[in-house]
Amino acid sequence: MRLLAIPLLVFSLTGSALSLGITYALEFLPFALASLVAGSLADRVDRRRLMASCDIARLLVVVTFAVAAYSHALSLALVYTGTVVLSIAGALFLGSQTPTILYILDKDRSRAAVSMLIGTEQGVNLIAPPIGGALFAIAGPISALAINAFTYCVSCTAILSVRDFGPKRRGAVPAIGTILADIREGSRILVAERAMFALTMLQLGVNFFGSIGYTAIIPLLRTTFGADAAHVGIAFGAIAAGSVLGSFVAARFHIAFGRAMAIAYIIDGLFWLPVGFSPNIFVAVGLIAISSAFAAFEIAYIVSWRMRVLDESVVGRVFGVVRLLVLIGVVPGTVAGGALADHFGPRVPLLASGVCFLAMGLLVATNRRIRSERR
Repeated sequence: MRLLAIPLLVFSLTGSALSLGITYALEFLPFALASLVAGSLADRVDRRRLMASCDIARLLVVVTFAVAAYSHALSLALVYTGTVVLSIAGALFLGSQTPTILYILDKDRSRAAVSMLIGTEQGVNLIAPPIGGALFAIAGPISALAINAFTYCVSCTAILSVRDFGPKRRGAVPAIGTILADIREGSRILVAERAMFALTMLQLGVNFFGSIGYTAIIPLLRTTFGADAAHVGIAFGAIAAGSVLGSFVAARFHIAFGRAMAIAYIIDGLFWLPVGFSPNIFVAVGLIAISSAFAAFEIAYIVSWRMRVLDESVVGRVFGVVRLLVLIGVVPGTVAGGALADHFGPRVPLLASGVCFLAMGLLVATNRRIRSERR
C-alpha cells in the first residue's frame, strides 16, 4: 500500500512526473548505498533484532505521514525525508532476510524458497493495490497509510515469534573499518565470479532503462487513459498477478541457468517494447503484467543462483555489493523517465525504455559467459 500510496500522493501534490521520478530515486539510492552496510551487518549481528528494529522504524515514519496528512501538514519535503528513512530501513531488512534463507534451509531448496517469498509478496500485491487505490480515491491517503502502519506491527510480531534467524557467529555492531573490509571482500568475491559480475553489470543496464519506463506508468494511466486512483490500484494488482505467475513457474522450472536467463530476458523485452504503443489501459496493463511475470522469474532464478554459488558466510556482504551495482542505475533512470514524461508525455519514455530494454535482453542472450553458466 505504501508503494502505491506515496507515489499517488506525490503525483496528487505536484502533478509532476519528475517529482514522481525523484520519489522513486529517493527509494532506490539510499537503499543501494545502505545495502553495503546491510550486508556486513547481516553477516555479523543478530538478524532477528535488526529486522524487528527496521519494522519499528518504518512504522514510525508511516504513522508520521498519516498524522501529517490528517492535520494538513504533509509536505513534499516531509515525504522525501520519510522516503529516505523507509529506504534505508528496507535495505537493512532485506540485507538480513536474504542470508536467513540459507541459514534456515539448504542451498538445494533456496530457489523454491526465494520463489515462494517473491510469490507471497506479489500475491499480497494482488490485493493491496486495488484496496489501497480505492481507499486513496475515497478517503485520501490516511486510511491506506494507517493500514500500512498496522502491517509493520504484524511483521514485527511475526519476526519476534521466531527464535533465531542467525548468523551462526554473531557479535556487536561492527566498526567502520570492519564494514569497509567486508565491502572490499564482497567486491573481490563478486569480481572473481566472472559470470556473476557480468550479469550484475547487465542488470544495472536493464534496471536503468526499465526504470525510465516504469516511472511513466502512473502518468500513462492517469493522464493518457484517464484512470483514477482506484483504477490505478486495480492495474497494479493485475501487474502483480503476472509476478505471482512468474515466481510460481520459477520454483518448478528446471533448466540450465544461463539458457533460462537468455530466454527470459528476450521475451521480457519483447513484451515491454510495445507498452508505449498501447491503445488503451487494458492492453498496456496486460503487456506490463506479462513482462512482470518474466521479471519475477528472472529475479527468483538469479537470487537463488547466487545463493548456490556463494558460501553462506559471505552471502550478506556479496549481496550488498550486488544490490548497490544493480540498483544504482535505477536512480538516474527514474529521474530521466520523469523528466521525459513531463516534457514529451509518458509514451516517449516508455518507447525509449522498450527499445533499450530489448537491446539489453539481447546482450544477456549473446553473452557467452552468462549463456554457458550451468551451476
